[in-house]
Amino acid sequence: MTKNLIIYYSRKGQNYVNGSIKDLPKGNTEICAEFIQKAVGGVLFELETVKPYPEDYTACTEVAKEELRKNVRPELKMMLEDISEYDNIFVCGPCWWGTYPCAVFTQLEALDFTDKQVFPLMTHEGSGLAGAPAALKKYCKGAAVGKGLAIHGAEAEQCEAEVASWARSQA
Repeated sequence: MTKNLIIYYSRKGQNYVNGSIKDLPKGNTEICAEFIQKAVGGVLFELETVKPYPEDYTACTEVAKEELRKNVRPELKMMLEDISEYDNIFVCGPCWWGTYPCAVFTQLEALDFTDKQVFPLMTHEGSGLAGAPAALKKYCKGAAVGKGLAIHGAEAEQCEAEVASWARSQA
């Protein structure tokens, strides 16, 4: 039986939604990660940074831009150390400056993806998948990168059928 792992980073609180800042009780990426789990089963693993990002959306984007520019790897509260028991790994995150948040890279660089299938899911407000597939090819050494899915963040709650169909076609 195929075993699935869903690694995700999600931002609740202030987010950019359809041109304005809104306060979200649950992040768009978390919603999508839960849809994947519901559709194909598997273990959810949320990435959380030791040092929280600023609550203010604009300040958060500036920190994220600086991390990317300096290739920073934020420390995580918990890290996966071994993914050998999993066949498929879904890597889910918001699009921050054209790619995943650097916290995602902290985790990916610490794992051995040999003979794994990885699938990018990115929530966005207009960027689509952006650099998600390329990032997985770079940071998931030894893995085969499958078809990705981009979900417009403002519509995440209404995308269960789309996310489930995509996840089932991969797993």
